[in-house]
Amino acid sequence: MKTIAIAAGGDSSEFEVSVKSALEVSNVLSSRYITYIIMIKGSDWYWEDPKGRYFSIDKNDFTLKTDEMKIRFDVVFVAIHGTPGENGYLQGYLEMMKIPYTSCDAFCSALTFNKQACKLFLKDYKIPMAKARFVREGDEVDLDEMISELGLPLFVKPNDSGSSFGVTKVKKKEDLEKAFNAAFSESDEVLAEAFMDGREVACGVVKTRSKAVILPVTEIISKNEFFDYEAKYTPGRSLEVTPADLPEKLTEKVQKLSSEIYDILGCKGIVRVDFIIVGNKPYFLEINTVPGMTRESLVPQQAKAAGIHLEDLYSMIVEDVSAV
Repeated sequence: MKTIAIAAGGDSSEFEVSVKSALEVSNVLSSRYITYIIMIKGSDWYWEDPKGRYFSIDKNDFTLKTDEMKIRFDVVFVAIHGTPGENGYLQGYLEMMKIPYTSCDAFCSALTFNKQACKLFLKDYKIPMAKARFVREGDEVDLDEMISELGLPLFVKPNDSGSSFGVTKVKKKEDLEKAFNAAFSESDEVLAEAFMDGREVACGVVKTRSKAVILPVTEIISKNEFFDYEAKYTPGRSLEVTPADLPEKLTEKVQKLSSEIYDILGCKGIVRVDFIIVGNKPYFLEINTVPGMTRESLVPQQAKAAGIHLEDLYSMIVEDVSAV
């Protein structure tokens, strides 16, 4: 039986959500594998046993030494949203250690985590997306020129953050400075993006060397101004419809585009691609290379709608990466 380390926690605002995701993944995989939730917070990497005792990970080889034995992991299941699990840092370390892991590789993770870099990369492939302006902290910004280019309302968001923290929908010029400050509290790079009035959807994609699973599309109907952190994780603040009530051809278009984006970026494992549909055209918003895996998260909802057991879906990735 394989021994799986589930990497959890991280150094971003989504620490708690990551821990919830890891607990769910552990519950799902424990019927087939021996699982350990490895907490990663800054330089503290550890496992907490059922008695509440802490055992550190040896970063020289990513092994765990308990009172009884030294544990080597066959695979690391990455469940860290944000840094260091979604931006390529952890992946780079695991690649140097030659330890198989379940997410996109270091380059792909770094590329997709940086929204501006990802958009520029996809632009060459004619992927439709909203107009945007990239701003670094300290840059002088002509707000009137920005509004003239992007219009109002517009979104201001951290450029390299895996969460919904620091995202603001701005309706009037006088609120822009506050929105930039909120975004800069999460990142030193910010993206201002034109608002698109449409339907927000998401599609999970899972691929191995021998199999591709394009999951059903979910429509997200937020009761807040947009699908922010509160709407994502507070029961009743959003309605998530899976499968989305879309015409069949439009559903197929979203699924096909999600699969194409997965391949263009060179993704691996489980990802979720988010779009805004305006008219009958899906516009790319962003890609999550370590999507949420809590009970409320979209990919588990989509798997359920497709009649796929999560243990089969997650095991498919574990077995694929461990066979390399």
